[in-house]
Amino acid sequence: MSQPETTQLPPARFAFDAVTWKEIAYLLANLPVDIAGFVYVVVMLYLGIGLSVTVVGVPMLALGLAGCRLAGRLERGRARGMLGVTVEEPSPLRLGRLGFFPWLWTSVKDPVAWRHALYFSIRLPWGITTFTLTLVSLFVAWPVLPFIARGLANVDRAMVRGLLQPSDELERRIAELESDRGVVVDTAAADLRRIERDLHDGAQARLVALAMGLGLAKEKLLEDPDTAAKMVDEAHGEVKLALQELRDLARGIHPAVLTDRGLDAALSSISARCTVPVAVTVDLTVRPAPAIEGIAYFTVSELLQNISKHSGARAASVELWRSDGRLMVQVRDDGSGGASTDSGSGLAGLSERLGSVDGLLVVDSPAGGPTVVTAELPWRER
Repeated sequence: MSQPETTQLPPARFAFDAVTWKEIAYLLANLPVDIAGFVYVVVMLYLGIGLSVTVVGVPMLALGLAGCRLAGRLERGRARGMLGVTVEEPSPLRLGRLGFFPWLWTSVKDPVAWRHALYFSIRLPWGITTFTLTLVSLFVAWPVLPFIARGLANVDRAMVRGLLQPSDELERRIAELESDRGVVVDTAAADLRRIERDLHDGAQARLVALAMGLGLAKEKLLEDPDTAAKMVDEAHGEVKLALQELRDLARGIHPAVLTDRGLDAALSSISARCTVPVAVTVDLTVRPAPAIEGIAYFTVSELLQNISKHSGARAASVELWRSDGRLMVQVRDDGSGGASTDSGSGLAGLSERLGSVDGLLVVDSPAGGPTVVTAELPWRER
């Protein structure tokens, strides 16, 4: 009797898809990544807090928290590439041109960096668990490994979403506004110093000279009337110059024409003082809030000064209009171009000041021109 034929089964092999293999690789990589993250956070806190009684402790803590932000970005990239988790990047710290101590305080208070530090602080036990379970299942219980890997990876996805993405828009705005407040304070202080300098070097000095001249004229009034009359005439001219300087100073603080007649008349006034012809178009049916009007006015004023001093333009234009709850300001010139908002330029400072009120400055200025500068401001009703 012939023996029954035996059926040869194909050798067992893994039938996992690419997603499962990425999850397995992510879980196995958790241990070295989490060890490195845990050690970094512990050392950062130990050195920063332990040395806080010295001058280097708090700066080290601030730099360490900046490193936590960087580590969080790398971890979001790892999760995005291997787990398919798309996590929005948190807003960067808008440090601008803050001084050392404002930078230090803003960095130490950074909620995003502290949440990233918390993430790496609690990850080490989880990294050990995922590495062990995945490695054991890979060699002992591989038929159920896809299910184990999916469950563990879902926990990782939840941790990434919970601790490495912005918690809400409010937190983002708070961080931005705290940084912007420093810019506003610095700008206000600079404006006060400018006003004090202009008063001291200009009108005040002229009025002092005027008082001395009138005193001398008074002494000569009886003994030399002709000389006294000439001195009074000179004093009259000095009074006119002092009044003009005071008017210019007042215009630099807040021009009366802007208060009385609005942006159209005020911008036409400053455009007339520009060294190149400027066409002004204001398409606004109602006036925005006085604060927004003032910012728009001084923005155009500074841009027109740049055109006069640096552009070599032959013509320029200013346009204002309202669009989707924003006040749009656009200044064009046909000059040589090359303007930018690089750090240290006047446009960089202007961009920071606009950002402090939730505004935006966009500069399009290729070499050879033309230059188009567009500013956006929030629209606020009177």
